[in-house]
Amino acid sequence: MDINDIVRAGPVVPVLQFDNVEQGEQVSRALLAGGVRVLEITLRTPAAMDVIRHVAGLSDELIVGVGTLTRPEEMAQAVAAGARFGVSPGYTSALGAAARAAGLPLLPGVVTPSDILTALADGYDTVKFFPAEPSGGVPMLKALYGPFRQVRFCPTGGISAESAPSYLAQPNVVCVGGSWLTPKALVDAKDWDGITRLARTASALPRG
Repeated sequence: MDINDIVRAGPVVPVLQFDNVEQGEQVSRALLAGGVRVLEITLRTPAAMDVIRHVAGLSDELIVGVGTLTRPEEMAQAVAAGARFGVSPGYTSALGAAARAAGLPLLPGVVTPSDILTALADGYDTVKFFPAEPSGGVPMLKALYGPFRQVRFCPTGGISAESAPSYLAQPNVVCVGGSWLTPKALVDAKDWDGITRLARTASALPRG
């Protein structure tokens, strides 16, 4: 699968961080039970790579990606852990080259027209718009549609269950990323059924 196929596998990509492997497995299973197949597990905890390695082997239905990729050498590490795609908060040509060398489909982060031009020059026309809400949200995406009609975005950052539909209604948005599917209170309470309910609602959101 290339990055275009991956981001079209569902309207919402949960942005996840886990403290341990067991937590990662339980949350991932709960999300999958709710119809969410694509997961972005971020490199924000010491356990992240171990969790990715474990979750990637749970089910063929899951499409596990690594988020918060900021260094070229992390691309090969992500592939070795079993990741099927990567997500970066920003973009440099060095990151893109490392992703291609590792065979890792990449969703590069952009926020400005200059960022988009750099990504396009390197062959990336499906990108992450981050941080979405602080950077202008839906009005910014509408403005970017004029000069960049060929670009498709996965907005992430500050998006909630309430605001997600307005993003998904935009013609240049293929999915949104967010952490609202796994609120800390539910994770701490091990309320996996509650997470499944949130996932089921998210996976049913329509796209424009």
